Amino acid sequence: MNVKALLLALCLAMPAQGQGFAGLGQGGEGFALPTPDPTFTFPEDHGPHPDYRIEWWYLTAALEDAEGRAYGVQWTLFRSALTPEGPQVWMGHFGLTTPEAHFTGERLARGGIAQAGVTAAPFAAWIDDWRMEGTDLAALDLVARTGEAGYDLALSAEGPLVFHGDAGFSVKSATGQASYYYSQPFYAVSGTLHLPEGDVAVTGRGWLDREWSSQPLEGDQEGWDWFSLHLDDGARLMAFALRGGSDFHYASYIHPDGRLVPFYGDALELTPLRTAEVAGRDVPVEWRLSLPAEGIDLTVEAVNDDSWQATLFPYWEGPVRATGTHEAVGFLEMTGYE
Repeated sequence: MNVKALLLALCLAMPAQGQGFAGLGQGGEGFALPTPDPTFTFPEDHGPHPDYRIEWWYLTAALEDAEGRAYGVQWTLFRSALTPEGPQVWMGHFGLTTPEAHFTGERLARGGIAQAGVTAAPFAAWIDDWRMEGTDLAALDLVARTGEAGYDLALSAEGPLVFHGDAGFSVKSATGQASYYYSQPFYAVSGTLHLPEGDVAVTGRGWLDREWSSQPLEGDQEGWDWFSLHLDDGARLMAFALRGGSDFHYASYIHPDGRLVPFYGDALELTPLRTAEVAGRDVPVEWRLSLPAEGIDLTVEAVNDDSWQATLFPYWEGPVRATGTHEAVGFLEMTGYE
């Protein structure tokens, strides 16, 4: 069975209702499940965890050229196990956004043939010729290209790893669905974008998310709105709202030295301010984000409203800029908009 057939089988195995976005609310029976008070071991935990159903290595970067023109890139590698005994399948996503255009790419692979995978030491994550690699996560090279566009970037961490929720145990619902979740949000980024009109030198800020679980959503959660922001005072902010019958809000306020303060529920306010028609859907592309406990009240706007990832499980993903109590750059991901 080829990888497309494997992924089709995965889709068909998911119930039509009660599964959350992309089946992430599907039951995790037979797989390992995250538990409180995790112990992380590095570099091993930078690598794959095949006992868990779903896992990702997720890099976004908010960039600009010498004239201050905004760009964004996304590079993601997903690992998914169809059953507790296997097989494993891999999916890579590429995104490159300018103010006028958005470029999407997707690669699919099955496990066990070295077409895709991750090694922890030295660190390397790849699918075909799309690669993110370095001695460890402190310094990475990122390369990917489609027939239309591409990028070659270097990332250097200027702060520590951070662990979301309760020391990396990240709860996603009132009933206890959870993941293991840590990030490297302190990358300085430089390199080149390869665009149809020519190459562009860029610099900016990057954010790597590492997350794995077996049922990260409640079955009635239809999707999420996720923000990662680099604030002008050196702090970072990660915030998300999970939508559906079991709405759930969370934010990580990350001090410039890496100290993380978690916030739950009404402490985070997310309000859509403007929608746009994107791929035939009404999608909120301007938001008010408020975290009063940290004196944060922002208007967050998409660099390009049409940042639609037309992939196997389609979603919106693109760079944003924010104004208000702070100025900020970062990324917004929105799933489950049908």
